[in-house]
Amino acid sequence: MTLLRSPIKQAILLSLFTAALSSTAAYAVEVNFVSGAVGKDIELFKKLVKPWEAKTGNTVKVVPMPSSTNDQFAQYRLWLSAGNADVDVYQTDVIWAPQLADQFVDLTEATKDVIKDHFPSIVESQTVDGKLVAMPLFTDAPALYYRKDLLEKYGASVPKTWEELTTTAKKVQEGERAAGNKDLWGFVWQGNAYEGLTCNALEWVKSFGGGQIVEADGNISINNPKAAAALDLAKSWVNTISPPGVLSYGEEEARGVWQTGNAVFMRNWPYAYGLGNEDDSKVKGKFDVTTLPTGGGHDKSAATLGGWNLAVSKYGKNQKEALDLVKFLASKETQKENALKGSKLPTIMSLYDDADIKEKQPIIPRWKDVFLQAVPRPSAPTKVKYNEVSSKFWSAVHETLSDEGTADENLEVLEADLTELKGKGW
Repeated sequence: MTLLRSPIKQAILLSLFTAALSSTAAYAVEVNFVSGAVGKDIELFKKLVKPWEAKTGNTVKVVPMPSSTNDQFAQYRLWLSAGNADVDVYQTDVIWAPQLADQFVDLTEATKDVIKDHFPSIVESQTVDGKLVAMPLFTDAPALYYRKDLLEKYGASVPKTWEELTTTAKKVQEGERAAGNKDLWGFVWQGNAYEGLTCNALEWVKSFGGGQIVEADGNISINNPKAAAALDLAKSWVNTISPPGVLSYGEEEARGVWQTGNAVFMRNWPYAYGLGNEDDSKVKGKFDVTTLPTGGGHDKSAATLGGWNLAVSKYGKNQKEALDLVKFLASKETQKENALKGSKLPTIMSLYDDADIKEKQPIIPRWKDVFLQAVPRPSAPTKVKYNEVSSKFWSAVHETLSDEGTADENLEVLEADLTELKGKGW
């Protein structure tokens, strides 16, 4: 004790402590993380990352992006092609792996101890030529949101088919408007000309038995009567059970109408469930979700496979810290927090049986039924040309919905365009 109290010993200890603090400060880095966001995603992310920041001494700077995935992808590709060293981690859509694989660090070795815990199909979707391009963060599949109170009021059942949805939406909409609710619409969805419309229209077409635009073997299948029938039905919704403005809606615009109590049905992703049950929501406790309908006499539902992943840039200045951050965010503990606080669907299989999640977010275990109906967009067969394929598809669909040509005409042109594109090599 005498030695500890001596001025010399105290000075030495103080010097060592100061040096340690200086060393920590010198090696602490700021990891730049880019991500699009909907709802309160950025706010939640900042909370999720705090334990990692506290443990490592590093900080994470979130670089927000537009909510449109088209705009995000364009910016990502621009930065990566320029070898931008300022970005360390990219949050990537499930369909981007084949297109950006050469720009990202291979995560195979770094994640070999934990990757087995994730759904194999998701891991496979992020693996290109044996290289794990991105670490699964959360998965996604859309569902049909419906107002329990309004269906009960009008003695209507939850629709099983798109045709039943059309009839029920019209019935409830007309009844509510006659009662004074002039702002109510029957059905809101994502109709803008962007990737979200590709997701919606793929679900219509697939659920009608019209294929997946381009099949797994590369066959272009979109020009067929069942696909045309699906688009014709969707066209009939615009300005009848869906507002004319639906043709400019993304996820947030649809949620805005829904959450203010002005829609009977909504097609959207899981994030909207938690937000719809917050205290400031006018539909809190009044809604539920189910699988998307079938159509055209076909008996199988279809929900576009979505989800987001984490990729480390080959050009980033902080690759070691970025890898550590990615493993932290994709870990079981953080995915559980993301599920509990953000209603995000985990990519770790065991979390679907987690007692806390079952109690606080009972919708997540139920979403497995939706997930089982998920269908992939044709990014695998079209590889680096997927973005062009999707753009041509959503453009043809948007023209049809906007009454610029019939479904038959527009799908015939689309088939010709895709055939030409395929001829140049996928």
